Amino acid sequence: MSQPVIIILTIAAYFLLLLAISWIASRGSDNTTFFTGNRRTPWPLVAFATAGAAISGVTFISVPGMVVGKGYAYLQMVLGFIVGYILIAYVLVPLFYRRNLISIYGYLEQRFGRSTYRAGAWFFFISKMLGAAVRFFVVCAVLQLLVFHPLNIPFEFNVIVTIALIWLYTMQGGVKTVIWTDTLKSFCLIMSVILCIYFVATNLGFGFSDMASAIADHPTSRIFFFDNPKEGTYFWKQFLAGVFMAIATTGLDQDMMQRNLACRDAKQSRKNMIVSGITQFFVIALFLLLGTLMLIFIDRQGIDVPEKTDDLFGLVAFHSSMPLVVGVLFILGLVAAAYSAAGSALTSLTTSFTVDILQAHKSDDERRVTRTRRAVHIVMSAIMGLVIVIFYYISNQDAISAVYTLASYTYGPILGLFVYGMFTRRPVRDRLVPLVCVIAPALSWCVQWLLMHFFQYQTSFELLIINALITIAGLHLLSLHHQQPRVSQSN
Repeated sequence: MSQPVIIILTIAAYFLLLLAISWIASRGSDNTTFFTGNRRTPWPLVAFATAGAAISGVTFISVPGMVVGKGYAYLQMVLGFIVGYILIAYVLVPLFYRRNLISIYGYLEQRFGRSTYRAGAWFFFISKMLGAAVRFFVVCAVLQLLVFHPLNIPFEFNVIVTIALIWLYTMQGGVKTVIWTDTLKSFCLIMSVILCIYFVATNLGFGFSDMASAIADHPTSRIFFFDNPKEGTYFWKQFLAGVFMAIATTGLDQDMMQRNLACRDAKQSRKNMIVSGITQFFVIALFLLLGTLMLIFIDRQGIDVPEKTDDLFGLVAFHSSMPLVVGVLFILGLVAAAYSAAGSALTSLTTSFTVDILQAHKSDDERRVTRTRRAVHIVMSAIMGLVIVIFYYISNQDAISAVYTLASYTYGPILGLFVYGMFTRRPVRDRLVPLVCVIAPALSWCVQWLLMHFFQYQTSFELLIINALITIAGLHLLSLHHQQPRVSQSN
């Protein structure tokens, strides 16, 4: 049986399972189910689903290859994620539940006004669309290489088919379907990486103690970097960036918080956040361990390290000396990560655009809201497919770096808006806030360039913090001419 056929059968089997879960989860669903899951989902289920939700196809492909140039430095950032999740659990979760928000950006309207609300919603839309497209692009590129290219099928057709499949299983159940499919994804991901570690170690002739010693002795297994503050891998840069990246890309992200707000109350959601953050650390560590084992494998086989480190996992998984099951596990984990991540992104984009920008939820006509939501869902799918194709032709860096670089620019203004709104009572000129949100990323790029040009300081993902601080400074300037603060609801 040829490699493309094996991959197609694996994808087909997984997708049929997804459809079955989607059908079961979406029975009796309505718009409330789509947007909030009726807030009846048990927190352990949400925690397990959320841990997997943070692991996209980008993680599956890029993290094992990251060990080539950065060792295990990524774990420094993941430690920051845990602190960020704790802050989300005790600061943001109670706020969102207390205000009974469908979309978390509704807070910005309550605190500042309609223009700020729309600015936050649009920045989320851009952030999530670009981030989701980059994540899903990785999967489409791998499938193109392994399946569609050997069959002489163009990349554009590949994207159309995969986006259509995702639209099909998310169109009805929304966030409720996403939580259940994320649970399946988490299980498939964790089992795939554990079994791949086992098969690669077995191929190398390692028992458990041999494997542990080989990994510990390998130069890529270094975790902490305290020696050079100018490097992007420096501990405090990575750790602090991780704290704020988690707050921005989870706590202030409609996609991620839509799952967490599906719990019964704030207490349940808080448990979910903390458990999922800790679980994510161990899952990421497994991917890094696998990366080191793969480097040991290709060194023994006399294979050169691929120029693009994202190709490392696929290169090893489909090597002739590996059993067929490793390739199947690779595709299963990749597809599980990608389909679920793209499905949840489409759901959150549909929710945010329908609720925040079109304000359709304020209509009393349930049928009209449903029609609007379904139309938006189709449009979001089409836009995502277009962005994936564009990225395919312009991409020149590893995908996980691209994701966090984009997040640093687009989530910075959202982080700044929420921080300023929650920790001050000062009013701002609402109609000018969108201008601040546009200027802040541009100034952040200038700061990044100046630091590198004059001080040889390599800005890492702390660019997000710089971006947020510039946004906060801009909001403060917009508030200077106000003599009387407007009365706002308690945070």
